[in-house]
This record gives sequence, C-alpha cells and structure tokens, in this order.
Amino acid sequence: MKSTSRITVCLIASLLLCGCGQDQPTAGNELLEYSNLSYDAGFDTVYAYTEFSYALEPMKDRFETGVAIFKNLNSQFDIYHDYEGTANLKTINDNAGIAPVKVGPDIIAMLKEAKHFYDLSGGEFDVTMGNLLHLWHTYREAGISANENGTPAAVPADEELQDAFACRGWDKIEINEAESTVFITDPCVSLDVGGIAKGFAAEAIADAIESDEIGYANINAGRNIRTIHDKADGSPWRIAIQNPLGEGAVIVVEMDGSSSFVTSGDYERFYTGEDGVRYHHIIDPTTQKPADLYHSVSIVTRDSGAADCLSTALFTMSVEDGKKVLAAYAKESGDACEAVWMMDPDKTQDQEGRVVGDLFITYTENLEGRIIWP
Repeated sequence: MKSTSRITVCLIASLLLCGCGQDQPTAGNELLEYSNLSYDAGFDTVYAYTEFSYALEPMKDRFETGVAIFKNLNSQFDIYHDYEGTANLKTINDNAGIAPVKVGPDIIAMLKEAKHFYDLSGGEFDVTMGNLLHLWHTYREAGISANENGTPAAVPADEELQDAFACRGWDKIEINEAESTVFITDPCVSLDVGGIAKGFAAEAIADAIESDEIGYANINAGRNIRTIHDKADGSPWRIAIQNPLGEGAVIVVEMDGSSSFVTSGDYERFYTGEDGVRYHHIIDPTTQKPADLYHSVSIVTRDSGAADCLSTALFTMSVEDGKKVLAAYAKESGDACEAVWMMDPDKTQDQEGRVVGDLFITYTENLEGRIIWP
C-alpha cells in the first residue's frame, strides 16, 4: 500500500470540545490530528482519511481498517477483473444465462440498495444497464485516446445504443438471500455499479469505525465525502463544489455532524466526438446518451451510498422531479436530504437561483444560509 501520513498536535481549550462525540477531555489533553491516504486502495481513486482524537495508534488502526474495507469492496464490485478466491460482479456477469453465483453478503446488500433506488427514482438509477454503459465505456476510452492524438472520435449509432439498452432489467436479476446467490437469467444483461460502489464503500467504512472514541473525522473516498461527528469548535464542515467548467471551487456548502456529500459531474471521463459534442459517463436511460441537463449535481444526506445513488439519478431528471425523489427518500429514511444543481444559464427550468460566472445554480430550500457564495 502506498501511503503518506501527517501528524499534527494541537492544544484545544476544553470549552471548544462540545459535541465532538466523546467525553470532555481533562485540562492538558492534546487533540491529535492524523491524516493519511492510500493511492491503491481501489476503485481507481485515492482514499484519504483525517481524524482528530486523543490517541495516535487507534487513529492509525482506523485508517488501516478503512483501506482494508475499501480494497475488499473494490474486489467484490469490480466488473473488469477476476480475483483469486473471490466471486465478484465480473463473475456474475460472466455467468449470465449460465448459472447462479455464490457471493458474499456485501454484494447482496449493495444490489438490494441499488434496486431500492431504481424503484425510488422511477428507473432513472439502473445498475442493470451494464451492456449500454459498457458500450459507452468502449467508445469513451477510444475517444479519449483519439482526442489525445488530435484525431476525430467515433460516436455510437442510435441503433447500436438501442440494441444495447434492450439488454437490461431487474426482472432478469435473481437474488437468493437464503442461498447467497445472484443469477442474471438473460445472457446479454450485465451489472455496472459505478453509480453506487464508492458511496456504499464509504458508508461501510463509517459504519465500521464510527464510535465515541473518535473526536471527529472525515473520509474522502474518491470525492465521496463522509464526515463523522461535529467538529470540536462547533464550526460546520465546509465542502467545496468544484467548478465543472474550469479550475477551483464555485461555492462552499456547510454541513453538520455525521453526513455525506457526493457530486456527480460531466467534467470527468469524457471525450469530444467527431460531431463536436462532448460525451461524458452519466447516461440518461431515456435517450441512451450522456445526460445534458446539468454540469453537476451534489447531494447532502447522512448515508453515502444513498447520496451516490441520488446524485446519479437526479442528473437525468428535472429539478422538480428530483426534489420529489429527495422528499420521498427523506420521508422513508428520516434523514434530511438536500441538493445543489449547476447548469448552463439557458437551462434553468424556471427555477430560482443565482448565476455565478457561466453557471446557473439552484438548490433545495433548506440549504439557504448554508452556502458560501463567491
């Protein structure tokens, strides 16, 4: 594991340590800052962890626990590689139409959560359309290489997209919890869980390590942010939303306590086609093409897996329909759920909001007063 670490010791007055999730320290206690990251924990991203607590070794242990969970779930949710002794999503896809595959409880739990958000979003979030996503992945990888060489990049034909999209459906996925098996009954259907995997992993890590032993901490699993407890001085967590059209941050969102912040955007993993259109990785089930309503959608709610699913689902929906999904999720879960949409100024959908540079920004009303504007 490649990692770096930074330890900082700070003296914090006891009156600032309210709400940090543990007993008040006695005078003279030193609040330690521990930061570490891993470049090869999985999901083709960087895993980072920062914690403020009173004992160094347990903080190191919690970092290692997080890395181990991230690596384990990466191997289980991988659709491109085989792992010795591990049945994963690639195993399930390879056995589509052939036989059920015995898997661990993490895969079944993740797929059940994915199915739940498929239902909640009216089919906008769909991990069963792996065939279509794989088609776009193939064209995108070739397109990125072509663009780097200054040559035109091909775009899939509508008929090709429709044929790939026809190979999908939760009615083709059989989950047998009693036998711990998953079976894809149609050989042309495949699973792709890119819209939930990192969020699910971040939440699994938080579930494993969150306790009163932690002062406060944050997990960054490839920009899936999960905070643990209130900060010691009572100030909110502040999360910047990247400018999808350029460098730096556009706005900063404040949130309290244990919460998650996930953004889906069109500014990563894209290529420019021979028609001059930029094609990114978030596919609209209605058009079978990259969604073009927004540049980014950010979700704030407690559960990171839910935030990951919702940011993907809302990317292909109108703001009003997205708000209905957020309200339904908040009602069933009991957790507050907010969103920020960034789009071109000519795509406002008659929503109230602000123009910042070349972007129009709208958001759910409960974020009023929690956004720091430039």
